[in-house]
Amino acid sequence: MRLRRKKSSDKMNYDYDVIVVGAGPAGAFAAKEAAAQGAKVLLVDRRKEIGAPVRCGEGLGVGIEKELGFKVPKDAIDAYINAAELYGPNGKKLELRNENSKGYVIDRKKFDKFLVEEAARAGAEVLVKTRIDDLKKEGSKFVGVVGNSMGEKFEANAKVIIAADGGESLIARKAGINSLSTLSETDFGVEYEMVGVDVKDAIEIYFSNVFAPRGYAWVFPKGKDSANVGVGVDGLHGNAIFFLKKFLEAYKERFENAKIVAIKGGIITVTMYIDELVKQNLMVVGEAAHQVDPVHGGGMALSMEAGSIAGKVAGTYITQNKDISYLQEYKKEWDKRKRKTFESRLKLRQVLEKMSDEDLNAVFNALNDEDLQKVIDGRYDVVVKKLVKILVSRPNLIKLISVLLK
Repeated sequence: MRLRRKKSSDKMNYDYDVIVVGAGPAGAFAAKEAAAQGAKVLLVDRRKEIGAPVRCGEGLGVGIEKELGFKVPKDAIDAYINAAELYGPNGKKLELRNENSKGYVIDRKKFDKFLVEEAARAGAEVLVKTRIDDLKKEGSKFVGVVGNSMGEKFEANAKVIIAADGGESLIARKAGINSLSTLSETDFGVEYEMVGVDVKDAIEIYFSNVFAPRGYAWVFPKGKDSANVGVGVDGLHGNAIFFLKKFLEAYKERFENAKIVAIKGGIITVTMYIDELVKQNLMVVGEAAHQVDPVHGGGMALSMEAGSIAGKVAGTYITQNKDISYLQEYKKEWDKRKRKTFESRLKLRQVLEKMSDEDLNAVFNALNDEDLQKVIDGRYDVVVKKLVKILVSRPNLIKLISVLLK
């Protein structure tokens, strides 16, 4: 398949207004929003099956539905979530059970396919098994993409290109955007989908340096007796499967009858999102832009939100003949919504990653369920007041926790 510019004129002829590379949640939303405004959109993905392989815990909060104006289809919901339970190394539990803790554990294959179908219904053309290898340039602008589609050479031109091709984004690198992260800014996650597990109506998060150095382990229910059981550890520790086995051993009574039916995993970037979200007429969204929560590593909702903003901006740029500088509205809007939140979450991560299990136990023992919501809201000053007693007995924590108050 070869779509090329015509040679009958010196002026560039465009096959599409917008090409979106990557059909995950970020790319699907970007394609949908741009197409809904009347732009001619092409959404491409290198996989032959949308949503596979699965590389996340599959948890999604209900709040994103209202925010972005969609509804998760029932056939894509494996379990309904009403609470979040956090466990310290000593087993002390803090529970969040309110409107903010409601959500789903979804089937990513079905959910991602649904999002791509919605993009197609809005007018986007979709190509699977299409690998983009490089960008075409004309001066400082990116005017198209080249690659391979279903075994044939592929080439297409566009006025706007949106890179939504995941954490190892080739498109961002080809555009000269620094999207690389160091090992210390990267977590490795692996999970077993297991049956024979006693599950709850809650997602469970477990902290301990024994089985999750600088990370955590999780149990996300998938059905009446099935769950995603996983662990995320920092890149410097490497072998996530080794630590997952340690977690299962630490809670062997819980998992003694559990059987593995699938293995999932991937790399998670846990740092600040990239600064250069827009370069000329190219935009970067989702995991490609490191739009992933720095604490818990969740990126699905953030990716959809970023894709929605970028798609709307691209659609307006096309349909209203805006100047190319208008594309910067995507970055401005994202910074307005998320910069302070990311900065706050990064501070929290800096504290958590340096705490010993003894420190974690002391903090868990000092806090209650109401304090957990305050931490999530970034109200660190209120929470720190409750930690004064343990800070006196654990002076090593003073320097760490003072980071949250800056």
